[in-house]
This record gives sequence, structure tokens and C-alpha cells, in this order.
Amino acid sequence: MSHKKVPQTMNYNLNTRTNEKEPWYASIRKLLPLLQGEKKFVVFSVCALLVNTVATLLGPYLIGYTIDTFVVQKSIEGIQYYSLLLLGVYVVAFVANFFQIRVIGAVSQRLLFKLRNLVFKKIQEVPLAFFGQNKAGDLISRINNDTQKLSQFFSETLTRFLGSIFIIAGAAVFLIIVHVKLGAATLLPALVLWLCTLAISGWVKTLNRKSLKASGLLSGEVQEGIQNFKVIVAFNRRDYFRRRFEEINESNYKANIKSDILNNIFTPLYDFAANMGQYAVLVYGIYLISQGQVTIGVLVSFLAYAEKFYNPLRQMAQLWASIQVSLAAWSRISVILSLESNLLTIERTQKDTEKKDMVLEFENVSFGYNEGQEILKHAHIELQKGKVYALVGPTGGGKTTTASLMARLYDPQEGKVLLCGRDIREYTEAERASSIGFILQDPIIFAGTLKENIIYGNLELEGKSSKEISEILEHEDLIHLFDTYEQGIDTMLPKNIDSMSLGQKQILAFVRAVLRKPELLILDEATANIDTVTEQILETILKKLPQTTTKVVIAHRLNTIQNADVIFFVNNSTLTRAGSIDEAVQMLLKGAKNS
Repeated sequence: MSHKKVPQTMNYNLNTRTNEKEPWYASIRKLLPLLQGEKKFVVFSVCALLVNTVATLLGPYLIGYTIDTFVVQKSIEGIQYYSLLLLGVYVVAFVANFFQIRVIGAVSQRLLFKLRNLVFKKIQEVPLAFFGQNKAGDLISRINNDTQKLSQFFSETLTRFLGSIFIIAGAAVFLIIVHVKLGAATLLPALVLWLCTLAISGWVKTLNRKSLKASGLLSGEVQEGIQNFKVIVAFNRRDYFRRRFEEINESNYKANIKSDILNNIFTPLYDFAANMGQYAVLVYGIYLISQGQVTIGVLVSFLAYAEKFYNPLRQMAQLWASIQVSLAAWSRISVILSLESNLLTIERTQKDTEKKDMVLEFENVSFGYNEGQEILKHAHIELQKGKVYALVGPTGGGKTTTASLMARLYDPQEGKVLLCGRDIREYTEAERASSIGFILQDPIIFAGTLKENIIYGNLELEGKSSKEISEILEHEDLIHLFDTYEQGIDTMLPKNIDSMSLGQKQILAFVRAVLRKPELLILDEATANIDTVTEQILETILKKLPQTTTKVVIAHRLNTIQNADVIFFVNNSTLTRAGSIDEAVQMLLKGAKNS
């Protein structure tokens, strides 16, 4: 039977999927769906921002009018009235600014909450290949640091940036309306500044993206080194860890110093433009006063408006750099959100096969992680219900890969995997997880109570009380395994899970698997590193499984596989059935010589 060949394992490397050529406005457009449900708060915030802008811009006009109308005429009444009016305008600006900051701050926190949930949910949806191609430290950096930068972008940077634009636009309008020539002279340095900003903004964004990437790699290196520090100490290779860290840290330093220098180059440019604008107002304004074309009050207003125009520009020098950092952070986050799993559930297209006694089959299965390097090639295998199968072979021969295909951690590039007569791709994740159990050499235990770990992933036991779980364990004659814990299954496991012995972890993992009563249980070197007494306990636990449960055992130790009904030798992209344990030993010895 021939089956459609699918592409090799999908590229999930985040560092190779970044779209560096995407324009900033396209990045901003992608952010808008995240604000769904926040429209009324955003509208209120923008309205408050406009009120604050109008009130702020009225100040210089009122001051200039007061000077020309009342100060020159020495009218105390007029001065007092307009002083109070000016105070009222400033109070309105303060109140509008206060509520705008408060509302947008709440919006940004909700956005941060939603964004982290989206990223974490997406990471849970992607297949195992994703985690093999990306470092955990870099993922943590994207979830924590990059999302935080994006939240700050909404709560601080974007608000201040929009506020600055409103102030700048309003001040420019006032400058042109009051006196066209003097206004044009004031705004000329800003035009030159705008052209310079356009010229280097793309460069800034690229360097900021590289800076964030370098920070993610540094986090990944530190996380990996700390996680494996026991091995580093055991082999006395602190020098290697130190050298690796110095290399990554130096790379991070170079990437960050380039971005920081370019980010900060805006500040002196904007300061210089502001000084030139005010200088133009002063020199040209005095000349116009001497010609009788403007009054002193107008000049004072112009100086104030020039300050209102250029001060926000100074802020935008820093804000623009922050925007570039935020857009770079969003680019790193959006790459994750755009990922699609290649392990999709397909519609059921055919009836169950007639092989009712088979729990799992490989039909012409071929698989490889990289192009041209097949781990399995046209493999055929049939696993009957209730039997024990052993997978043996040299290290790197493909045993764990075969087991991973059985559990659908990967899909074959060619062929089909059948679970109980159906294409395994037709099962939902929940259905597949309830049918297939997988116990690793290093079991996964989570911080929490024993009960939470025991029922983890077991939909039938979720929501049951501790008493009900204890009764189930007692019925299965498993409750005695937890007698040494002071509070029984309600005992809170230590935050440092490493303080538990491997045997304790495996007992917990085996009990967890047995209670689910899977149709297929895969044990990947599950008893490789434990003592004989614990191994006997684990064997006793396995006897609690239904007789129909099929077991697949991956092991190097012969005593682990001596009771297997069928032994498969996995090597050189083939699955070969061994007639006996002696034949399996001969295959292993031959494979060791050839490797």
C-alpha cells in the first residue's frame, strides 16, 4: 500500500523565521486584534489625551494675549481674570492626564495578561520538534521580557508618543496661524530632523531585534548551564561553562552596545534641533518686533510654542528608540503566535479495519528529522493487545524515535500509524492521551500535591476529592506506596523536585500511568537507573494494568526484556523481529561492532 509522502520535520526555529523586512506600520496593524474588547477604554484614553493637548496648548496663547492686552495697559483686573482662567486650564489638563494614564495603564496590564496567555497557549500547541529547535531560556525571555516591553509600549511609550504628536501638531498649527513666516522659521529644523529620523529608523529596528535575540541566547545559555550544573561539576568542566558564557556574553554585549548607541543618537540630534528652533524664534522674532510686525506678547507666545513643539520632540527621541525596541519585541512574539502545528487532527475517512486484536500498526512508515537522514524506512510492525514488546538496539538506532511515532509526538513522512484500526491522526489529543501512556527514563513531576501529580492528565479523575482518590488507590492496592508521606496524597511536594529520589518519582509516574488504564503503555528506559527493590515495586504496579494493555519496553538491560513476548531490533532505519533473546543479543553485539 502506498501513502502520500509529506515534507520532512517542519522548521520551528524561531531565530530563522523572523521577518526583518516587515515595515513598522504592518507590525502595529498586527497588534490591533489584541485590543479587542478594549475599544471604549482606548477611545476614552484618546479623548482624554486630546483634552489634555488642547488645554496645554491654550496656555501660551493666553499668556501672550494677557501680555499684549492687560500687562501693557497695566490692567490688574484683566491680569487676575486671565491668571485664574489659565489656572483652570492647567487643572483640566492635569485631570485629563491623570484619568488617561490610569485607564491606559489598566488596558496595558490586561493586554500583558492576554498576550502571555496567548504565547503560552501557542507553545503548548506546537509539536515536540519545536522544543528541540529552540532553547528554553530564549522562550522564557520572549514570554517574560518581550511581552513586558510590549505592555510598557502601550502603557507608557505609545501614550506619550501620541500625546507628543498631538502637542507637536497643535503647536505647529498655532505657530503658523499666529505668524506664517516666524512659524516657518521655527519649524525648519524639525523638517531636517524628520528626514534624518526616517533615514536611520530601519537600521535602529534591525539592531534592536539583534539585541533582543542576543539577550534570548544569553538567557538560554545561562538556563542550560544552571540546569546541567551537576554534570559540569562532576566532570570538572567549569572552565567550559565559563568560556561558553563569556563568548555568549561578549556577543550580547556587542549587540547591545550597537543598539544602545544608535538608540541614544536621537537625543543629541533632537536637542540640537530644539535649540536651533528657539534660536530662530528669538533672532527672527526680535527682527520682526523692530519692524513692527509682531508684538512682545506674540514673541513670548512663540517662544512658549517653540518649547511646546520641541520638548515633545526631545521626548520622541527617546520614545522612538523605545518604539523600535517594542516593535522588535513584538516581532519575536508574533513569530511564535504565527506558528502552526503540523500534527493536525484529520477527519475520519474510513471504517475501522478488521484487525480487532491489534492495538497499533505501522504501515510502510518512514521518518527522519533531517532531509536525507531517515531513522526508519518503510517500517512495518503490528502490536497485539495484551502483549509485551521490547525495542532494543544501539544508542542512536531509533528506539525512542519509534516510540515517539507510536505516541504521535511526530508524524511519519511516509506511511501511516494505526491505533486500534484507525489512523492515529483521526484521534483528538485527549483521545490519544487517554489511550497511550508514556513513561520516560527521567519522569516529569510537578510542584504541587501528590494527588495533583497522580491525577495529572487523567480526565476521569479530575474533580474528585482526596478521599475518593485514596479509595481508588486502595481498591487498586496502591495506597500503601504513599504511607511514608506525612499527609498522604495531600502532601505538598518540595519546590525543589530534585530532592526527591528517582525511585520516588518513578513510582509516582507508574501509578499515574496505571490509573489511566491505557490501551498502550510505552516505557522508555523507565527502570534504567533505579535499584532492584524499586524495580520490583514498579513491576508490581504494572501488574495492576488491565490484561488487554499492550506494553512497549525500551531497554538496554537484558533482564528488563527477558519476559517480552516479541523483541524488535531497531537500527540502520529498519525494524527487525528477533526470534529470541539470544538472537537479540547477537544483533546487539553485531550492531555494536558495526557502529
